[in-house]
Amino acid sequence: MTPLQSRMIDAALPHVAFDGWSPATFRRAAEDAEVTPAQARAAFPRGAIDLALAFHRRNDDALVERLQGDDLSALRFRDRIARAVRLRLEIAGEHQEAVRRGVTLMSLPNHAADGTRALWGTADAIWTALGDTSRDVSWYTKRATLAGVYSATLLYWLGDKSEDRRESWGFLDRRIDDVMQIEKVKASVRDNPVLSRLMAGPNLILGRIRAPARSPRTDMPGRWDDPD
Repeated sequence: MTPLQSRMIDAALPHVAFDGWSPATFRRAAEDAEVTPAQARAAFPRGAIDLALAFHRRNDDALVERLQGDDLSALRFRDRIARAVRLRLEIAGEHQEAVRRGVTLMSLPNHAADGTRALWGTADAIWTALGDTSRDVSWYTKRATLAGVYSATLLYWLGDKSEDRRESWGFLDRRIDDVMQIEKVKASVRDNPVLSRLMAGPNLILGRIRAPARSPRTDMPGRWDDPD
């Protein structure tokens, strides 16, 4: 993320609470950040929606930085996941109304795909920061499962009025426990000689699925490089 983009996000946050992630917020953010309309559109081609997505990604980046500074080796893996999700929500809590407005925006049909990609990006950031090296179909199933846990907990967290959000963290623990039960069932299927033979065909097909490349192109047309 460029310094110009960060300046616009910071400038937008005071306005989001009143106007949401809207064209009005986008215009005011550009003005407050002393960015020309042309620069603003180059940095965020679709305007407010790209500004909201950049805010979400910046929180993901902050989470990764926090996780890299934490020693999680003493925790069970399910507790590492819970720790990561809780940290991500605590980071979001610094600008909760902006997060709430973002959820509202991404729930609109015309932005549902953007919201799904943002959610998937958060799940991917967590798994990658925790050291996941899978490159087969489990790359997808891990992120899909975590995306479900995170989105459900996020919605619960937004309405949580309990002290120190204790109810949200309890909700999170229950969702992770549910996922662990599913993993136990999958393991029992693999260990069962009859069921494992029945699943041989589907597993053969699934075994051909590979995770996407980790080196996205950075020289595509329309890319904005901050002159600063």
